Amino acid sequence: MKKILKFLGGILILILIAALYINFSGIPSYEVEKIDHEVVSTPESIAKGKKIVTTLCASCHMNQETGKLTGKHMLDAPTEFGVIYSQNITQDKTHGIGDWTDSELIYLLRTGIKKDGKYAPPYMAKLPNMADEDIDAIISFLRSDDPMMKADATPDQPCEPSFLTKLLCRVAFKPFPMPLTKLSLPDTADEVAFGRYLAHNYDCFSCHSADFKSVDFLHPTQSEGYFGGGNKPLNEKGEVMLTPNLTPDKETGIGTWSKDQFVTAVKTGMIQNQEALRYPMLPYTQLTDYEVGCIYEYLQTIPAISNKVERSGL
Repeated sequence: MKKILKFLGGILILILIAALYINFSGIPSYEVEKIDHEVVSTPESIAKGKKIVTTLCASCHMNQETGKLTGKHMLDAPTEFGVIYSQNITQDKTHGIGDWTDSELIYLLRTGIKKDGKYAPPYMAKLPNMADEDIDAIISFLRSDDPMMKADATPDQPCEPSFLTKLLCRVAFKPFPMPLTKLSLPDTADEVAFGRYLAHNYDCFSCHSADFKSVDFLHPTQSEGYFGGGNKPLNEKGEVMLTPNLTPDKETGIGTWSKDQFVTAVKTGMIQNQEALRYPMLPYTQLTDYEVGCIYEYLQTIPAISNKVERSGL
C-alpha cells in the first residue's frame, strides 16, 4: 500500500509540475517559415477585401471609439478563455501592422503564427482553407487608404489567457501548415460548393457548432456538433447567448425554413417581423442574397442533428 501511495504521490507531483510549467511558460512560440509573396492590389481586390474584412474581422477588431480596427475588449469571448483583447491591425508601424510584410500577414492568417513566432490563441480565427485570391484581397484592403485602416497609435491591451487556453494551445490547438499548393475558389455557380466555402471561411461553423474548444478550423466538418448549435458566446453584459442549430433537422434546426426566410434573417436580423439574431451575431449586410442563399443550400445537405437549443436573450 505504501508503494502505491508513493507512486500516486509521485504522479501527482509530476502533474503539478507540468501544470505550473504550462501556466507560467504561457502560450508557446514556433519557428517562422519564410515565404515570399507580394500582393498586387487592384480596386476590385480592395473592394472584395473590404467585404471579407468587414464581415469576418471587424466584429472583433473594430473599436467604436476610434472608428478603426484598433482592437477592443472581447466581451463576447467565453470567460473560460481568460480576458481577451483583439489587437490593433491598422497601418500604424508601432502598434499596428504597418511594418508587417505581405508574407508575414499571410503566414499569420494561414498558420496562426505571428512574425515573432508567437502563436495566436484559439480565439483568433485562422484561414487555412481560404482561397489565395481571397487572402490576397484581405491584404489588399489592409494596405488600402480606407479610414478603418488609417494608422492609429492606440496601443494593444495584453490578453490574460486562462490556464485552459494555455493548455489547449499545447495539446489541441496547434499552428496549421502552410498550403503546399494553390487554393482556388470553388465554382460560384455551384450553390452547394460555394455555400460550403462561405460557411467555412466566413467562420459560421465555429460559433454554430458545439463548443469553441472542439472547433477544427483545418477540417471544419469534424468539429464536434457541426452546425448543431449550443455554443456559448457571451453578449455585452456577460450573459451566455446559446447559438442556434443550423442543421436541417425539422424539429430543432432549420429544416422547415425556406431559403427566403434564411436570407432575410441573416441579412436583416428579422424573421416574420420578429428579431432573429442576438449579439454577438449581427446582420450580414455585406453578403449578397445569392451568397446567403448558397449557405442555406449547403446547410440543407449536412447531417441533421437533433439538438433543441433554448433561445437566449428573450
